[in-house]
Amino acid sequence: MFKEIFLRLTGLVFKPAEAWTSAPRDEEEHEAFLSRYIYPLTGLIALAAFLGVFFNRKEFDFVIALKSTIMEFVSSAGGFFLGAYLLSEIWRGMFNRPKDMKRCQFFTGYASAVIFLLKIALSLLPEFFFLHILILYTVYIVWEGAEPFMQIRENEQIKFTICASVIIILSPLAIYFMLFLLMPGMRY
Repeated sequence: MFKEIFLRLTGLVFKPAEAWTSAPRDEEEHEAFLSRYIYPLTGLIALAAFLGVFFNRKEFDFVIALKSTIMEFVSSAGGFFLGAYLLSEIWRGMFNRPKDMKRCQFFTGYASAVIFLLKIALSLLPEFFFLHILILYTVYIVWEGAEPFMQIRENEQIKFTICASVIIILSPLAIYFMLFLLMPGMRY
């Protein structure tokens, strides 16, 4: 399972055009997508957050580690579902297409590959904060997936790429920020 996740992530990051054409999108594969891609990735993000606090703090504080784990897990999983929902809404509203939540979940999950990898890497190696700039590579992944995966017409590709990229990038950040405000003691 983790080998499949690794191959899918490396394909999306290094060869997005090829990865989008081979990405599964059938309704029968939706449950497998969630249980064999999204849930394990959010679990890895949570584990990385816990280990990041364990290895990067001078004194290990279990409460801080648990709060960090919860924040990363909820922002990743919640950001994925919020992003897919918002993408589905603009899919119907701005592009006059029938609402297709499952396709939008596939697209959001695959387009979030860089975000997932950055969350894992930056939890374990917070001193590499400058890697946050790589989140902009998500725009290119969305651009490459708009036409083959979502069947966006060429004249709408820029509009879709901008809207989808903003949603996919900002959804986890918005949830993380809300959790940061709600959980005292996370400023360490």
